[in-house]
Amino acid sequence: MLKEILDQGQRTIDATLERLLPAATQRPDSIHQAMRHSVFAGGKRLRPVLCMEAARMIAGRLPEGVEELGSALEMLHTYSLIHDDLPALDNDDLRRGKPTCHVAFGEALAILAGDALQTQAYQVLACLKCPAEARVQIIEEIARGTGTVDGMIGGQVKDLEAERHRPDAATLEYIHRSKTGALITASLVSGGIYANGSGVEIQRLRDFGRSIGLAFQIVDDVLDVTQSSEQLGKTAGKDTASEKATYPSLFGIDESLRQADALVATGCGALDPFGHSAQTLKDLAHFLVQRKN
Repeated sequence: MLKEILDQGQRTIDATLERLLPAATQRPDSIHQAMRHSVFAGGKRLRPVLCMEAARMIAGRLPEGVEELGSALEMLHTYSLIHDDLPALDNDDLRRGKPTCHVAFGEALAILAGDALQTQAYQVLACLKCPAEARVQIIEEIARGTGTVDGMIGGQVKDLEAERHRPDAATLEYIHRSKTGALITASLVSGGIYANGSGVEIQRLRDFGRSIGLAFQIVDDVLDVTQSSEQLGKTAGKDTASEKATYPSLFGIDESLRQADALVATGCGALDPFGHSAQTLKDLAHFLVQRKN
């Protein structure tokens, strides 16, 4: 059942991205080819699926047009990966099993492709098929989740600054909650807003997202030291080589996994008031910590 939901979600988002992104032949074609190279390099589309399933849980069905919200989130996620892989940041040449954008198209075009995907995402968000007030709330939520204060960019900055230092647990948690967890939380919350969720329902989704977002990145840290590059689709061992701040380096693998499991349990508990309608999101949470790539 969960595999069907993931597969269907991926197909839906891929088709929507194909429709929303400029064609590879659209002038200037080089930038559009670079954008598409990274967007369609693969990926599980987890953030869009979490967004759509949050909306489905609140509304009792998949609201019309929510796939465009999910696609905008995927554009933002892909932009962050393009920039994260650049020589000035993580300097990686493999992403989702394929050459990274700067390897395939050059550093200048990769920077612009990331910029363009971020811009395109907000163009899509501005045209969402929901009431204007909800649209503004969604844009604010996502902008905050990708920004500098407790958001993705802020987390990336602290991650860079923590390299070759041994951070304390509080700093490491801040990095992971901001760099990775914030966009996962924004994906769930924005889906709930799109489906006209109440304040209490949105808060439950936020609590769920904060827990599973951190758990997701803890598991990512573990996979970096336990899986091969072929299994991950990106260069394994990069965190260790860069002396990055990670949960395994601070707590060890077993304790890291224990903390991830505890976070998933806490997150799922936040959804208990939704009853059976929350089962798909709970299954997705368990999938996030049991995955191998």
